Amino acid sequence: MAFLDKNYLLEGETAKKLYKEIENLPILDAHNHGDVPEILANEGWNDIWEVEAETDHYVWEMMRKRGVPEERITGDASNKEKWMALAKIFPEIAGNPTYEWVHLDLKRRFGIEEPISEHTAEMIWEKTKNMLAKEEMSPQNLLKEMNVEIMCTTDEPYSRLENHKKAKEEVEGVKILPTWRPDKIMNIEHQNWSEYVEKLGDAYEQDVNDLDGLLTALKKSHDYFDEMGCVASDHGIVEPISYKVEKSKSAEIYKKAVNGEELTEAEVRDFKAFTLVEFAKLNKESGWVTQLHIGAVRDYRDNLYENLGPDTGGDISNSDIELAENLKYFVNKFDSELDIVLYTMEPTHWFTASTISRAFPNVSLGAPWWLTDSPFGMERQLQQVTTVDLFYNLAGMVTDSRKLMSYSSRSEMFRRTLANVVGRQVDRGRMPYSVAADLVAHVSYYGPKKLFFKNVK
Repeated sequence: MAFLDKNYLLEGETAKKLYKEIENLPILDAHNHGDVPEILANEGWNDIWEVEAETDHYVWEMMRKRGVPEERITGDASNKEKWMALAKIFPEIAGNPTYEWVHLDLKRRFGIEEPISEHTAEMIWEKTKNMLAKEEMSPQNLLKEMNVEIMCTTDEPYSRLENHKKAKEEVEGVKILPTWRPDKIMNIEHQNWSEYVEKLGDAYEQDVNDLDGLLTALKKSHDYFDEMGCVASDHGIVEPISYKVEKSKSAEIYKKAVNGEELTEAEVRDFKAFTLVEFAKLNKESGWVTQLHIGAVRDYRDNLYENLGPDTGGDISNSDIELAENLKYFVNKFDSELDIVLYTMEPTHWFTASTISRAFPNVSLGAPWWLTDSPFGMERQLQQVTTVDLFYNLAGMVTDSRKLMSYSSRSEMFRRTLANVVGRQVDRGRMPYSVAADLVAHVSYYGPKKLFFKNVK
C-alpha cells in the first residue's frame, strides 16, 4: 500500500468495497469552528500557511515539539518563513494524524503527490500560491467541491448572528447553521464571568442583575438562534455536574457573583448543575440536540495562555473524571425527552459512556474527539463502544475544525476507518455485506441527518 493511495487505511477487499459505498456521500458537520466571515468574503487565501496552519493549534503543537521557535509559529515571521519551518520538520511528525490531514488536503485539493519536506517546500509553496489565486479555490467553491451539505459553527449566545443572516442569503449549495455555546454562562467562577453575562444582557436588551433576568436573556437568545436555524447546543465541560438544585438557591449564588462576592466550591458546583439543566430545558422545548464535550482541561500550559491566550495548544485531557454518578441526574431527568450526544476525549471514558448510551435510547455517542480523532483513536473507539452500544446509534463524524479544507480530509479519514472496522467484521463472518453496506452509510450520513437535521429544509 503506497502513501495515501486509493487503499489508504483499507486493509481488505471488503473494506475497499464498503468505502466506495460511502465515499461520495455529502458531508454533514454538526460541530466545527467555521469562519463565517471568511466564507462570506469568499476571497480565499494568499498562501498554503494561511490554509493549513494559521489557525490550527494541532500544527502549532507539532512544530513546538520539534523545536521550531514561536517566532515561526505564531510570531512575526513571514508566512513563507513559517511554511518553510513547518516543511522542514514535517517528516518528523509522521505517525501523527496531522501529517495525514495536511497531505490529504494537498493531494485532494491541489493534486500534489510529493510528501512535504524541506526539499519540496518551495515547489509546494509556489504551486499552491498560484492555485489559490484562482476562483475555484474560494471558500464557497471549495465547500461545494468537498460536498459539504450542512455545517454548524460554534457561536456565543450573545451573538446576533449577522454573518449567518448574510450566509443564508448569499451562500448557495451549503447550509451554514449556528450552534448555541453557553459554556461561559456556567463558569461563574471565572474572572470575566460578569462581563460575559452583561454582554448577553446587552445583546438582548435584558437586565441581568438577578437570576430571572439571566434566564430571560438566555431564553431570548435561544429563541433567536432557533429562528436562525440552530439545531443544537454545545457544551465544553471538564467534568459534568448534574443534580437537583433549587432555583432559590441558585438565585442567591447568582446574586453573590453579580455583587463580586467570593463563592465556595460547593456554590460553583451548584450553579453549574442548575444551569446545565436550564439549558437542556430550552433545548427540549425547541427539539435541539444537546452535545456534551467532556474532559478537556484547557489552558494547562501557563506560558502559552499568558502570552498567546486560549486555543493555542496548551490543552490536555484528564482521565480522573467521574462520569456515571455525575451524569445520572441529567440523563434520568431527560430520559426519552431530549437527544443527548456524549463526546469524551479520554479512551478510559469510552466504555462508561457507551454503557450510559446503551441504557438510554435518547443518548448517543459522538465521534472520537480532539486528541483521539486519529485512525488509531477512531478504530479503537468504534471497536470498543459498538460492542456495548450500537453502530446505528452513533452520532456520526464531526470535524471540530478551524480549517475549511479539513472538513473533507477529516471526514475521509473517519469514513475510511469506519469501512475498515466494519469490513473486518464482515470478513470474520460477524455480519453479511448487505447489512454492513447499510450500516456504514447510516453512520456516515443518514443517521446524523436524522438526529441533527431532520427539520432542516
